[in-house]
Amino acid sequence: MKIEFRLITAAVIAATFISPIVARAGSRSHPVSEDAALDLLEHTLKRDRVYEKRISLDCIAYGTEETTNAYFEFVLREVHNAKCGGDRETSPVIDRYRVYRRSGKIQQWDAAGDKWQPYRPTETK
Repeated sequence: MKIEFRLITAAVIAATFISPIVARAGSRSHPVSEDAALDLLEHTLKRDRVYEKRISLDCIAYGTEETTNAYFEFVLREVHNAKCGGDRETSPVIDRYRVYRRSGKIQQWDAAGDKWQPYRPTETK
C-alpha cells in the first residue's frame, strides 16, 4: 500500500510540474520573438527547398522591414560579393514574408497581385 501511494503521489507531483510546460509548448499563447520568427522562416524555407533551383541560401540576406503587434515582416535580398557574384552596390529583393507572432503562420508578398497571400512553397519555387 505504501509503495502504491508513493507512486501515485510521484505521478501527481510530476504531472503538476510538467503539464504547464507541455501546455506552453503546444500553444502559441505567447507571441514569438523576432529572432524566433526569423528562425521559423529560415527553417521553413530550407525545409521546403524554396530557392534551391534559384539561388544558394548562402547568398540570401534577411532583414526586418516592419514590426507590429501582430507580425514581423522580413525581406530577403540577394547578397552580392565575391562568392555570390553580382554588383556589390546592389542587393535586389527576392521575396517578402510575414510571420505572425501568435500563430507562427507565414504569408508571402505577391507583387503581381499587390497583396499578401498564404505561404505556398510549391508556387514560390
